[in-house]
Amino acid sequence: MAQDHIRYDILAQDALRSVIRKVLSEVAVTGHLPGEHHFFITFLTNAPGVRISQHLKAKYAEQMTIVVQHQFWDLKVTESLFEIGLSFSDTPEKLVIPFNAIRGFYDPSVSFELEFDVPAVEEEEEHSAEITAYPAFAEKVEETTTEEPTPPTGGDDNNKGGSVVSLDSFRKKN
Repeated sequence: MAQDHIRYDILAQDALRSVIRKVLSEVAVTGHLPGEHHFFITFLTNAPGVRISQHLKAKYAEQMTIVVQHQFWDLKVTESLFEIGLSFSDTPEKLVIPFNAIRGFYDPSVSFELEFDVPAVEEEEEHSAEITAYPAFAEKVEETTTEEPTPPTGGDDNNKGGSVVSLDSFRKKN
């Protein structure tokens, strides 16, 4: 088979990441999610450019999933990353997540999912992406925290936050 000098795999992955960028950009402009839409975003915590607190890094050394739904704030989107404020166990946190660190994006309200095979920092695998839909996904999500996320104190009721869930049981087994 001929060698792919164009690197369609990388071009496709960039195009799929632009879907996430566009959706988050629109949410950042309006300040809320339309209808029943909400997002599960899984990312590598040790990827270059990811900035999370040491507390979260210790708890989620390899990857974590955030839920963007009712309570979040200060969503900012650039060409290469997004910043978001979320609350974890009544503690407000600012997360900076490069789009290249994202392993999965899922909107259970419409069963839309993007999944990326992002190699861990020490791995040297090829990057690839695929689109799949898992209608039963939302019923199978296991929460990794038992505490309800809360907005930071002193903020107004329009602040938004999220919770962390584990999606490891849904990962493809190698």
